[in-house]
Amino acid sequence: MKSDNMKQGAQQAPARSLLNALGYTAEEIAKPMVGIVCSYNEIVPGHMNLDKIAEAVKMGVAEAGGTPVMFPAIAVCDGIAMGHIGMKYSLVTRDLIADSTECMAIAHQFDALVMIPNCDKNVPGLLMAAARVNVPTVFVSGGPMLAGHVGGKKRSLSSMFEAVGAHAAGKINDEEFLEFEEKVCPTCGSCSGMYTANSMNCLTEALGMGLRGNGTIPAVYSERLKLAKRAGYAVMDLLKKNIRPRDIITKDAILNALTVDMALGCSTNSMLHLPAIAHEIGFDFDIAFANPISEKTPNLCHLAPAGPTYMEDLNEAGGVYAVMKELADIGLLNTDCMTVTGKTIGENIANAVNRNEEVIRPVSNPYSKTGGLAVLKGNLAPDGSVVKRSAVVEEMMVHEGPARVFESEEDAIEAILGGKIVEGDVVVIRYEGPKGGPGMREMLNPTSAIAGMGLGSSVALITDGRFSGASRGASIGHVSPEAAVGGPIALVKEGDIIQIDIPNMTLNVKVSDEELAERKKVWQPKEPSVNTGYLKRYCAMVTSGNRGAILTVPGDQ
Repeated sequence: MKSDNMKQGAQQAPARSLLNALGYTAEEIAKPMVGIVCSYNEIVPGHMNLDKIAEAVKMGVAEAGGTPVMFPAIAVCDGIAMGHIGMKYSLVTRDLIADSTECMAIAHQFDALVMIPNCDKNVPGLLMAAARVNVPTVFVSGGPMLAGHVGGKKRSLSSMFEAVGAHAAGKINDEEFLEFEEKVCPTCGSCSGMYTANSMNCLTEALGMGLRGNGTIPAVYSERLKLAKRAGYAVMDLLKKNIRPRDIITKDAILNALTVDMALGCSTNSMLHLPAIAHEIGFDFDIAFANPISEKTPNLCHLAPAGPTYMEDLNEAGGVYAVMKELADIGLLNTDCMTVTGKTIGENIANAVNRNEEVIRPVSNPYSKTGGLAVLKGNLAPDGSVVKRSAVVEEMMVHEGPARVFESEEDAIEAILGGKIVEGDVVVIRYEGPKGGPGMREMLNPTSAIAGMGLGSSVALITDGRFSGASRGASIGHVSPEAAVGGPIALVKEGDIIQIDIPNMTLNVKVSDEELAERKKVWQPKEPSVNTGYLKRYCAMVTSGNRGAILTVPGDQ
């Protein structure tokens, strides 16, 4: 056992004495030591139940012959951090989580790990750590929130953000606004639509790192506790079989996840996190991979905010496995990939059934013949940009309009809510990328304000920042190279005509190469708004959005 390095032999007697101080018996010390990485805290709704999940996991590990040892991982609530300086500290936690978990796992020589994440950066950060540490590992999330109900309709957090715009436009009154505030988030769990947290928890199943139901069983269901116990059993089985994360997280598995992403209509943030996870196994993931996969992958689900269904509906319809079965039946998945069940993807999904063909459309009747995401390139985004095309209305799939240029999210929101943005405009928000933000803030506030004010079918938004999975409309993010390094988005002027063509995957500004070159000569970089502490180090190390905003040091590729 790996843990023997810290607990066997006379020279390790000091370590054993410290384990004694923790109350471990000789019998417990002799067993495999399984790290339980628990992201419980009291500020994130998706994490407030993880203490119970952890206790269930610990019970499962102990029953299966291991000694569970819990330690923490941090997590930020993007919804609470949204719209102020706090959002600069969200994406950056992904790497803190990966780094700190790597440190804890290797310093204490755990034999295996169970990861208990739930929200946006927490899931990919722990997947990155799992690939680095490479001991047998199983993921079990805290589960999604149930949908709220307002006005007789199911609602979610994106409804609340859009209500802000509707209230500003006078479309709902104060009483209606308060009802949204009190009812859209009714339970613990990751927010109830196909936002980033739920996207990544579903993709954890597709990668093979989570058990069936990891992405969809609601947080408040007792079935979630049973799943946690089964995760404890599963990790001990993996330890016996010596099946490790890098046996599971392979190039083929990541491409499977990208395919499932297209069918589910996941958050654009998956195009930041899949490249970062791929980087940990030495796979150079180009976001342009998305387009050929999207072209052949039907979009089968329209979960909120793209449609009227929610995670609880996907769970009842058969979950991620039912979606994967639809895809596998037409040859779109590599079914030989290994998983944490000790079986292949093909074996896992063999008996999956689609129980609701409105929630999960069959491949013969998809919402669209192409996948949920598209990567757009052109003279405005030479290295690419990302749009959730499954959440774009038909009339905005091709759009041309004047640029309305803002140097920060706050300036853009003020203009939108102030009625200064009109039909046809293309809102450009720059210096919000990984370096320029720094921290690549999500833009849910401006996109929701646009939708809430009734401009979602006539106004586009383009940024070197990113979007929440709750965003909808012609919202194009991750524009690379970003403004902070002199990318073309830094050179756009007020009134320049922006051309968006999602079917042909292009994003251009109608300015000649010669004019852009002249503008580049006089361009001056903007000083980051935060240039101290962790963000200063992050800014110095982070790469562009098209590379997954991974951190590099001199000599890295």
